[in-house]
Parts: sequence; structure tokens; C-alpha cells
Amino acid sequence: MWVVDKYIDYVKEQTIEDPKKSWGKILLGFQANKLRTKILPKKGLAKGYQKLEAMMMSFVADALSHSESYVWGNIFSPCEITQCFGLRTLSIECLACYLSGYHLEDYFIDYAQNTGIAPTLCSYHKTFVGAIDSDAVPVPQYAVTTSLSCDGNLNTFRYLEKKRGVPFTFLDVPYGDDEASVEYLAGQLEEFTAELERRFGRRFEEDKLKEALRIENETRKELMRFFQLQSEYYYPGELISHLYMMMGMHLLIGTQEFLDLIRYMNEEIKTYPKFEGKKILWVHLLPFYQESLNQCFNGSQDYQIIASDIILDSVEELDPEKPFHSLAKKIIRNMYNGSYFHKAQMVGQLADTLKPDAVIQFCHWGCKQSSGGSVLLKEEMQKKGIPMLILDGDGIDKRNSHDGQIKTRLEAFLEMLDTEKEEETL
Repeated sequence: MWVVDKYIDYVKEQTIEDPKKSWGKILLGFQANKLRTKILPKKGLAKGYQKLEAMMMSFVADALSHSESYVWGNIFSPCEITQCFGLRTLSIECLACYLSGYHLEDYFIDYAQNTGIAPTLCSYHKTFVGAIDSDAVPVPQYAVTTSLSCDGNLNTFRYLEKKRGVPFTFLDVPYGDDEASVEYLAGQLEEFTAELERRFGRRFEEDKLKEALRIENETRKELMRFFQLQSEYYYPGELISHLYMMMGMHLLIGTQEFLDLIRYMNEEIKTYPKFEGKKILWVHLLPFYQESLNQCFNGSQDYQIIASDIILDSVEELDPEKPFHSLAKKIIRNMYNGSYFHKAQMVGQLADTLKPDAVIQFCHWGCKQSSGGSVLLKEEMQKKGIPMLILDGDGIDKRNSHDGQIKTRLEAFLEMLDTEKEEETL
């Protein structure tokens, strides 16, 4: 829609000219998009994916409209605890994606680097740091992050505390999966809960957390059922649909609203025809802007992404009667914690369940664990006879992704898959 494009260009221009006065315009765009997804959803998408997009747009727009209602976090922060206080967790990675909707990621990244941020820092973090340093985005009262997956988390949040005075809790996640490690992290989660009580003046009710964990267990079961159904039925979505699902599983997990949506999708998907194309298991981040990938996967009846590991990064069954210990086990056993061999095994188990025709791993520039461990995952897939493609690029900074190279490698890989299928039918 040309009106939307004009407004995006206008906001980018105004932000670059005077970032301190741009927040109202940015927020207005988020609110308008929230309304658009409800009354004018994208055509061609399954209704479940339309509802998912509307849910995530509402979640972010509503939270940002009330700075006292949310805390910052990273994508693996325990949102189940903050929800008990009536607070939302907004991950800085997801917010960076939303800011890139205004095509501002390059400006914010350059702004951060020009103030001394290392060029090698993750692009999601640099986008967010640049947005804060430029005063384009207001700061909340509090933040929380984990050591899980990304080495940049602690340094980014320390920087935000030093530069903008945002205090934060750091959850040091052990690599070891033993009782001592669980006790150590559970104690930190309890201290985090006490800190939220003190800072926001609200009493913690453990029964709320227990109920959230019960809902979370059901949600994870329903999601696995959805993945299995999506390997059987054609369910039209877009690359960004899987990004919204990842956001929902990390920012809304434990809520009845999100559980109801997954249940709705499980019923709706069975009204669609059987899927006869190639089933793809996606690993790591989703470069939602990449034109060649969008052309290949958006609404495709030939190639369908049936699941992504980062959506279901933990398969832990939670014990609601021991909420802090259960959350500690869930975080420690996350496939993004510990050695990459642990992740390769868990992705392998997911592949055993869903039986994809191929695996595609996107190695995000600046994410060392993704690039460094991709060979281990490829070896695991070779043992199972599953073809795997490794794509290099940037999940948010278009300047670090070469669409031509991605297109060439993707087309060659998919042609190989199609050739194998033709030979099997002969």
C-alpha cells in the first residue's frame, strides 16, 4: 500500500533529522499497523497466521504505549515471571525487528558504531543500542537478560545501564545440567522475582506462576501437534509468520490467549489440502526481509517451512508445583545453551519426529555460535540422510546479506531436492 510506504519513508526521514522527536511518529505507525492487521489482514495467509500477526502487533504496540507496563529482556528471558506482575517482556531482538519495519536499522547501526560500539556486535543489538543512544526510543524502568546463547547480552545491557540508567537483572545460566546447576539458577529466579516486587510495588502470587506453567505445558504440546500437522497439510504463511510464532513462544508463552490461538490453528489447518511439496526444517534466525527467501517460501505449495528450532527451543515438561526449579531446568536444557553438540542432538530429535525433506540453517552475521557449530549440525543431518543447506547472511542488516548469492545457492539446493524426488518416483 502506497500510503504505508509513504509513511515509512516519512518516519525514517524525520528520525534521521531529529531522533528525539520521532518516537510519537514511530508509535503511531505501530498503532496503525495493529489496526490494519485486525481489519485488513494480509490476503493469501491462513487465518491462523493472520491472527498471529495481529496478536504480535497488538502486543508490541500496546506495551510501548505504556512504558510502565513492560520491561526489556532478551529473547530467552523468563516472561512467565514478569507476567505474574502484570508486566510484558519486550525483547530487544524483537524490538529491533519492529524498528527495521521503518528501514531504520542501517541508521541505528551506524549511529551505534559511530559512538564506539564494536562493528562485530550482533546487528540486532546494534540496532537497539543505536535507537536508545539516539534518543529515538524511551527507556523503561527495568530490564532482565540471560547469558543464554549470546555473549553480547551482558555487555549490551551493561551499556544500557551505564548510558541510560536502566537497571537490570542478569541471569547467569550454567552449562551443566545437574541438580546443583538447577538450584543455582532457581535461586537467581527467586531473587529476580523479589526484585520485581520491590521495584514495582506489586506482590508476587505463586499460584499465577503455577497456572502459567500449566498453560505453557499445554501450549508446547499443541505447538508440536501443529508442527506435525504442518508437515501434512498446506498451510499458507510467510517467512515472517514463523518469526511471529517465535516471538509468541517467547513473549506470550504461558498465556491463555496464545494457547487458544495455537489450538485454533490446529483445527483450521485440517481444512486445507494435503501438502505434496518439500518440507523444510529451519534452523536459527529468520531473515524476514530477504527477497529471494520470501519469493520461495511465501504461500508456496512447493516448499513449506514446517518448523523452526528457535520457535521450540525447549521441550522440557514443567512441574507447576516446583515453578522456579522447573523454569531453571527449562532454561538450562534449552537447545541454545551449552555446547553446539547439544543443539545438534535436539535438532536431530526434532527431525526424527517431523521427518523433513531438508534442513536449512541461516548463519546470522555476528552470531558466532551459529556459524561455528553449523558443521556439527550438518554432520548430524548426514547421519540421518537429510540434505542440509547453510546460508550466510544477516537477520536484520540488509547490507550484510547478498541476495544474489543466497538466491543462487537456494535455487541449486532446491533443484537438487526436486531431482532426488523425481528419481525416487521412477
